[in-house]
Amino acid sequence: MPLRFRRTRSSDERPSTPTTKATTETAIDAETSFEDLGVAEDLVDVLADAGVTSPFPVQELAIPPAMTGRDVSGKARTGSGKTLAFGLPLIERTETAKRRRPTSLILVPTRELATQVAEALTPLAAARGLWLTAIYGGVSMSRQINALQAGVDIVIGTPGRINDLLERDEMSVADVSFLVIDEADQMADMGFLPQVRRILDQIEGRRQTLLFSATLDGAIGALVRDYQHDPVECEVESHDEDPMELTQRFIGVAPEDRVAVTADIVAGARRALIFCSTTRGADRLVKAFEGEGLRADTIHGRRSQAQRERALAAFSNGKVPILVATNVAARGIHVDDVEVVVHYDAPEDTKVYLHRSGRTARAGAEGLVVTLVVPELEQLLERLQRDVGTQQEVVTMRPRDPRLADLRAWEPPQGRPCHDARPYSYTKPRVAPAPRGRSGGRTPARGPAPRPAGRSSAPSESRRGPSAPSGRRGPQRRRTRSRS
Repeated sequence: MPLRFRRTRSSDERPSTPTTKATTETAIDAETSFEDLGVAEDLVDVLADAGVTSPFPVQELAIPPAMTGRDVSGKARTGSGKTLAFGLPLIERTETAKRRRPTSLILVPTRELATQVAEALTPLAAARGLWLTAIYGGVSMSRQINALQAGVDIVIGTPGRINDLLERDEMSVADVSFLVIDEADQMADMGFLPQVRRILDQIEGRRQTLLFSATLDGAIGALVRDYQHDPVECEVESHDEDPMELTQRFIGVAPEDRVAVTADIVAGARRALIFCSTTRGADRLVKAFEGEGLRADTIHGRRSQAQRERALAAFSNGKVPILVATNVAARGIHVDDVEVVVHYDAPEDTKVYLHRSGRTARAGAEGLVVTLVVPELEQLLERLQRDVGTQQEVVTMRPRDPRLADLRAWEPPQGRPCHDARPYSYTKPRVAPAPRGRSGGRTPARGPAPRPAGRSSAPSESRRGPSAPSGRRGPQRRRTRSRS
């Protein structure tokens, strides 16, 4: 598997923050172990207990320089193993902290990602007697304040809630000596970079900074120049894991057939992730799946943190095989073995398409990505296919089409993304005029009341097994080992 570990200086960079690059390509040694990367024996034992014995490419590149105290800029996609790439050096180099003054800080874009990083690092922190906690919005701030006052060495958090605590003087980042910025490109997309900069400007003294992102240009490049010192740039190029190499299918559907066609696509999958553009659309789709006998749940911004954690836990452990998500909420989904990703609503652009599609085919596994295409999206689709390097005709399918049961085995015709021989026609439904009020003006239309985000009714007989168990509370201060 080819990799590029770049170490040359770029002529247009600031002298105070040179980036080391190189242009050599190396093959990954199948015999490389975590010990070879400089990871201590006690941490290797913790990894072995969890069944982790061989490092991923991004870990092979990032861990050695990070262990020596170098700043690292890592360019790698979601699911490439970044958590251990920054987590192992962080655990190795974290010092004991004073109350409310952590010495290590990990910034992430979403609540779900904060929880997952905390869960991944807890066993490693326990081996060193370190305390950690996850801090994010949507849950009680008082519990997080109590955890900080009790004393934590490592904080994993979202920029918004951390800034809230800084403004209340409930937390200080002045003593942070090890900083991680994870999913920096997603934080840029969500408008979090000003908050990130506000946090970084309050860190005093010399710090080691590790930054990971899908891209290292634009606003992320400015972040690297302003806040990293002589960073080692690590870039993983794996054709096996590139989203453009996924099995991709573009299926034409009539609007009234979308629900049934989607149900046929995901019915046999162990885990399927479906993307909708709105929270209300996601709720309606889950309700429709219940009528089809499919177990599904939603994750979106209108649900409480506890509801989102329960839905994600049920999806992760296989109790609920179908998860319907909006773009923003899905940025915290890091679940292996997702077999199918369905773009129920079309992605806004190629970047969103690649980010959604990257939730499957992770760590070399196979994955299927299906985009449902309605007629008015043909122009956008042609640009999208050009950007991702494929050219497929859009083939219209109706519910119960036998090809939907195994789209990976079916080969679509190659060519421009136009509909097949007899394209269906789509006419927007005509809406009857609203009745006039006494004043002669239009009476506002009153639709049905929105369904409460927390309600869910399971069918009496489900295709996909028992209902999901209740989840846990949000992570609090994690007691890893009592201090002497």
